Parts: sequence; C-alpha cells; structure tokens
Amino acid sequence: MTSLLTGADGRARCAWTGTDAEYARYHDEEWGVPLHGDRALFEKMALEGFQAGLSWITILRKRPRFREVFAGFDPERVAAFDDDDVERLMADAGIIRNRAKILATIGNARLVTEMAPGELDELMWSFAPPAGARPRSFDDVPAVTPESTTMSKALRARGFRFVGATTMYALMQSTGMVDDHVEGCWRVA
Repeated sequence: MTSLLTGADGRARCAWTGTDAEYARYHDEEWGVPLHGDRALFEKMALEGFQAGLSWITILRKRPRFREVFAGFDPERVAAFDDDDVERLMADAGIIRNRAKILATIGNARLVTEMAPGELDELMWSFAPPAGARPRSFDDVPAVTPESTTMSKALRARGFRFVGATTMYALMQSTGMVDDHVEGCWRVA
C-alpha cells in the first residue's frame, strides 16, 4: 500500500485520506494539530470511543450531529444526562447508537467534572512522547505505544471507559500529541 496520495489540488497527503474531500480537510486542518482544553479533549475522547470498531470517516461524517445531541460535548451538560437522554440518544439515527458507548460518554463526562479545570488537558498531555523519527510509511506507524498504554491505564484507574491503548493512540495522533504524517506529506514541516 502506498503511503502518499496526491490530491486534485496537487498536494501529497497521507494516503489514508483516499479521495474523500472531508477526510482530506480533516487531514489538512485537524489531524496532528496540537489540541488543548478539557472540553476539546473530552470530545476527542468520546468520539474516539465511539469510533472503536468503526472507520473514522463514519464518525467524522456524524460529528456535527454528535456535537448537537451531546450538548457541544460540554462535560457539565453531558454529566447531567439521565435515562431519558440515553433513550433519546439510542433513538437518534444520526449518531452511533451503542448503549455502552453512550453510557461511557456520560460517565466520562461526570469524571471530567470532578477534575479541576485544566486537569484533563494536563493529564492527557503528560503522556505525549518526545518527538521521534518521522514515519516513512504506514508500516512505521504503530497502533499502540508504551505511552498510549500508560495513558489508557491511568484513565481507566480513574474510572474512564472506552479508553483502550489503541483508542488512546488514535487520540494522540488526532490531537497532535504525536505527529504521524508520513515523509513527503505536505503537512510535514
């Protein structure tokens, strides 16, 4: 499998974007860009949890609806969701209707609200590894790292759910904790 794909705009991108315009936009504007803030990181945690077992493009296409029905991923508001909200979410075809993932998102929001402002950001970024060698191909990009495993264990110890090591590595990539744009990608600085 090739690691780069040149788009209609002439830019070489990580080939996982394929020919999908939304994937290319996400790659160009979001993926690998440092992201901070408790709300923003809670949203990424929730969406990465919903993605487990699915493709990211599925989540990306449903993200506007997720944001709408999960109150903009405001942890205080999501933490207040009750059984009626769970049923409302289970009936919404615009999101992934997985009861365990919905309940985990609500429970995770409650845990975030118990933390001091900025604590989730500080905790998650404390696992960001030092910059390493740029991947030359997708074969050089791991699915799990010691840091994502340690992050997963730390979050689980606090009661967070759907935060496995592979999911946390995907979060590290999407939030810029690691930069896995392959050599030759236009995003490589």
